[in-house]
Amino acid sequence: MSKVYYYCNNCGHEAAKWLGKCPACKQWNTLIEEVKPSNKKNKLFNLAVASSSATLIQNIKHESSMMTTTTDAELDIVLGGGIVSGSVILLAGEPGIGKSTLLLQIALSYKSETLYVSGEEALTQIKMRADRIGIKNQHCHVFSETSTTKIINHCENRFKKENPYQLIIIDSIQTLFSDYIDTTVGSISQIKQCCSELVQYAKKTNTPIILIGHITKEGQIAGPKVLEHMVDVVLNFEGEKTHLYRILRASKNRYGATSKVGVYEMVESGLKQVLNPSTILMNDGEQQMSGTSIASTFEGQKTFLVEVQALVTPAVYGTPQRSVNGFNLKRLNILLAVLEKKCGFKLSSQDVFLNIAGGISVSDPSMDLAIVASILSSNEDFIIGTNICFAGEVGLNGEVRPIPRIESHIQEAQRIGFKTIVISSKNKLVSIYKKIEIINCDKVMDLYTYLANLIPSKPMG
Repeated sequence: MSKVYYYCNNCGHEAAKWLGKCPACKQWNTLIEEVKPSNKKNKLFNLAVASSSATLIQNIKHESSMMTTTTDAELDIVLGGGIVSGSVILLAGEPGIGKSTLLLQIALSYKSETLYVSGEEALTQIKMRADRIGIKNQHCHVFSETSTTKIINHCENRFKKENPYQLIIIDSIQTLFSDYIDTTVGSISQIKQCCSELVQYAKKTNTPIILIGHITKEGQIAGPKVLEHMVDVVLNFEGEKTHLYRILRASKNRYGATSKVGVYEMVESGLKQVLNPSTILMNDGEQQMSGTSIASTFEGQKTFLVEVQALVTPAVYGTPQRSVNGFNLKRLNILLAVLEKKCGFKLSSQDVFLNIAGGISVSDPSMDLAIVASILSSNEDFIIGTNICFAGEVGLNGEVRPIPRIESHIQEAQRIGFKTIVISSKNKLVSIYKKIEIINCDKVMDLYTYLANLIPSKPMG
């Protein structure tokens, strides 16, 4: 008979009764009522994953062919070179961001036998999306099912044949249920059990599996935190649904670095890889206005240039507004406090609106200098030239601090065609650059003096 218990959604602690505060992680209101699995015998877990005896690590054979590249260069970069055999990958993102489209594209372009399992769509709906994507493939199989037992049995029957599946995609883990526990679909215990069964199948057959995961309104992956520990790779698909561009990044990767990102553009036929993000995240520069600047930022291991827009206006209400899109609000407040205290700009009575163009979110400290430049440009109503970009961190004393990998910022700006880049005077350069002018700033006031003297003209209207 099933037994009720309480499960902490944050740390996984189990308790016999409900508690307001978890005794393990000390978080409040995180215990959720669950049902213990029934005593049904799970035949899947009687299957050995590998050898039942210990093996010397130097005797284990490793082949480079265990990693398979896809036709998606951006995905391969984020994964560290490709999909590793037997790995389990979790792809999470907001509804409508393009998770299913991205993985259906991968399934349709994969060169080996692929199974796309959907618990959310009928086969005709999947076919309609495949027709819209427009990739012809003779190796992609689709399966509309929510029972992990039926899915695994189907895959095992196929595995016994000569041409087993080389990649399995599950859309999504929250829609599956296991026959071995008697709880509702999407519950904590169901998600953990279903993921456990799929992970064991992947390790037993050396078949890679990609899971789609939903997220909560707080931006966390729905389900127990242990779900992220059970898989090998956790990918996050980020971006605004109202904008065209998406960023794919890894928050966990057992087979590579987590510092790499991939950029995509949502088009009518699906998701298009963006190999040169700098050219799409900036204005064409035909009509530059006050409050606009170009920042050189470092996301993952990619350096690209983004457009920063600021609007400073007198406060209409008693408390000035601080609104941001694509940047950290607390960081903006720090920069405004520095401009007020250390530089003498009276911004405490001004509304400040900040936007990172393109719908992407950035957190790199090298954005500080461009944000300050945009705020000063809007506040003082002067135009920053279209051939100038910025890369530097602003300290609490108003100093411009050096940033790492400054050479990458300069090289990217030079490649795009910028004539000038403003950086910290404390950055030490190894190379000599003849095609781009480097302006060194020690304080924020140095930046203001340079910009005010450079272009004294005012925008029309």
